[in-house]
Order: sequence, then structure tokens, then C-alpha cells
Amino acid sequence: MRPIGIGIVGGGYMGKAHAVAMSAVGAVFETNLRPRLVKVCATSPESAERYRAAFGFEGATDDWRDLVADPAVEAVIIASPQSTHRAIAEAAFARGLPVFCEKPLGASLADSKAMVAAAEAAGAVNMTGFNYVRTPATQEARRLIAEGAIGDVTWFRGEHTEDFLADPDAPANWRTRDRASGAMGDLAPHMINCALALMGPIAALSAVIETVHDTRPGPDGPEQVANDDHAQMMVRFAGGAMGHLYFSRTATGRKMGYAYEVHGTKGSIRFDQEDQNSLHVYLREGPEAGRGFTRILTGPAHPDYAAFCQGAGHGTGYLDQIIIEARDFLRAIETGKNMFPTFRDGMEVNRVVDTAWASSASRSWVSIEG
Repeated sequence: MRPIGIGIVGGGYMGKAHAVAMSAVGAVFETNLRPRLVKVCATSPESAERYRAAFGFEGATDDWRDLVADPAVEAVIIASPQSTHRAIAEAAFARGLPVFCEKPLGASLADSKAMVAAAEAAGAVNMTGFNYVRTPATQEARRLIAEGAIGDVTWFRGEHTEDFLADPDAPANWRTRDRASGAMGDLAPHMINCALALMGPIAALSAVIETVHDTRPGPDGPEQVANDDHAQMMVRFAGGAMGHLYFSRTATGRKMGYAYEVHGTKGSIRFDQEDQNSLHVYLREGPEAGRGFTRILTGPAHPDYAAFCQGAGHGTGYLDQIIIEARDFLRAIETGKNMFPTFRDGMEVNRVVDTAWASSASRSWVSIEG
């Protein structure tokens, strides 16, 4: 076992999740690399020190440049607003450091392209944070599709729907004030990444992006909402299958509606993150009278489950997905070989989002340029 110094930029919700995951991953997966929480960066000295004490870091700073330059930091995790991602990643790659960056990779497609170029020029390990695709159930779905268990795939439906802004009287906040924090910037990347992982590249799409509630209560009266509430797109995958994707932060009643359905010539698969330890599989075999979807409860026979629990059906949770990410990041560093999803995979998600905005503006089908 060898210690590795970890620096995390951002101490909020995701910064905490990554700090906890890095503290736990060595024991959960018995990794050869054992993370050492060297430094955390926040927006003020006071908050940085608070995160340092709460999460167990050795040091704290309010300047990410100080964190990246620290010789004790051997890998960087970026969990700060996406407008900061590019500069931090480029500085880390200039030192040859491995970088894990939360989704979406860049604030724009141009930023993502620059980050991929910097990573590849440095020959440094890189990974984008799409945690939901790592649940044991979705890993199993990916395996079944790739092995042809449901035949040739003909159709995909995916959604990421939540209701945290379904109430029109919910006050304006940071989520409503810039385009990057809208449904297309916040929720869509996760399901787009899932679609690409399960189905392969998207060749073309037709999107509609809208704001449901144009104004919300603000401290000085009604405040204009500056971004989108929901969006939908029809897609044509490069492999020929049709698809439909929907994203919403105003989907009343939905708390974590990261869900998909895949139809093939021999069967179908259904999954819903609100029941993340179940996978529903239909296989077109046997007498018609006995056919139906089978609910498969994840257990030790499924990918990465056994490290957390020896009992089938006992389940894994949200933070376990982050711990699996941490294991993959450490494995990539140890072997020098990138693991999915890389920065390039994150860039492809940005490319789809960028194309969706162009399609919505033109009200037309748009091909996705490679």
C-alpha cells in the first residue's frame, strides 16, 4: 500500500462527498493506493478551515493555485463551479497531476475541448464525475446490452427528472440565475452520459428547451429566471436506434428520476434511480403466458456490490457510487490507464448539450459534429 496526497477544490456538497469517499475507499476496496487528505480549497479562509476540521484534511486554503502547487498534492479533485474547471485543470495538468473533475466537464464545449487537449498533452490521468452510471444495476444493464442479451437495440428512453423547482413560488436562488445551472447544465449531463454509455454515440437530435416559470420571488420583488426548467430531445443514435431524452427540475413528485428503458429484439430493460438496487429485465423466451419483466435485486454477483455488502437485496446508496468513482480514479492512477468516463467522454456530453441548444434555437434536427 502506498499513500497518495489528495487535494479537493470545493468543500460544499460534492467536496464533502469526495472527501468522505477518499477516506473510505481504501478500506472498502482494499486499494493499493491509500488517499491522504492533504488540502481543501474553499472561497474564504474561514470556510476552508471549517471544511479542513470537519473532513480531516491536513491543510486548507482559499486559493486553488496554492492547492495545485502544493508538492504534497499528488492528485486533484475539482468540485467547484463549472466556470472554474478549465483553469484549475490546466494548472494541474501543467504539473502532470491526475485530475478528477465533476460534471459537466467545462462551462462550454470550448472549455471542454481545451481541458481534453491539456490532459492529453500532459499524458495525465483524467476522469469526469458521472456517478450514477456506476450503480451495480446500471453496470449490469450495460453488460447485458453489450453482450446482446436483449438482442439488437431498437429504442432508448431516458430521463433525469426532479421537482426541487416545481413550486412556482419557490424563491429565486443560485440555480435560477445563470445558464450553467439550468436543467441542461445541471441534470441533462447525467442522463446524456448514461445514454452514451449504454447506446453509443448520438448522430443527430431535435431538441426543445423551455423555462416553465419565467419569474420567481426575489428579495426585491419578482426576479427573472435566467435559465431553463426542462427540455426534451428526440435522438438518432449512430447505431441506428431511435431515442428520446427528457430533463426537468419541475417534474412534480419526482425526487431522483434518473430512469431509462431500453428495447431490443430479444428483450427489454427498465431502471429507475429511485429504486436504484433493482433492475427490471424482460426476455422474449419461453411460453408467452409465462413472460413478464423480472425484478432483479442487486447483490454480490453484480459489479462492485460485494465490497459494500454480502447480502443480496440489502442495497447500496448514493455515497457508495462516489466511493466506486474513487476506486476507479485510484486504479487509473496506479495503472496509468484512464477509465470511463474520461475527460473526452465528458467533452462528448458537452457536445450533445451544445447541439441541443442549437437545435432548440433553430427548431430543427441538427447533426452532432465529431
